[in-house]
Amino acid sequence: MSEHELCTGMSSEWFTPPEIFRALRLTFDLDPCQPNEGRAFLSVPCRRFLTAAEDGLTQPWEGLVWMNPPFGGRNGQVPWLRKFMRHGNGIALVAARTSASWFHDVAVEAETMLFPRGKTKFVRPDGSRGGSPGTGIVLLGMGATANNALWNSGLGLFVNNRRVVA
Repeated sequence: MSEHELCTGMSSEWFTPPEIFRALRLTFDLDPCQPNEGRAFLSVPCRRFLTAAEDGLTQPWEGLVWMNPPFGGRNGQVPWLRKFMRHGNGIALVAARTSASWFHDVAVEAETMLFPRGKTKFVRPDGSRGGSPGTGIVLLGMGATANNALWNSGLGLFVNNRRVVA
């Protein structure tokens, strides 16, 4: 689930397209950001979900996490990203706003990043595809399983962000 862009239509829910999950070839242990409604067209291969009503931000996380966080207002995804980085095992999808302070303060903590080719057309709660959003996305990887899946996905530009200190 994500408010990937500000809502300009009937819903602020934007679901990750299934082709991303096919390319990753993973089953996740937890998606802490599932919507309360419109879930018929969700394609997240996951064993356990937490809905917005269950507030995944306050619940414990275990295992390999898929996270497409609710963006909310300005910097709304930051608390989710901080928890994701502390958890250290999974893949997070966020807007590739590389000039934003939150990107430099939090997103760059990811071990790996994958910038998919082109604009990702998200799925609406009714199953239709959205148009081309105003910005691209980045998939942030933490942990060996997630990093290897991003590397092998063929989705786009893979960046190993692990810092080497001499």
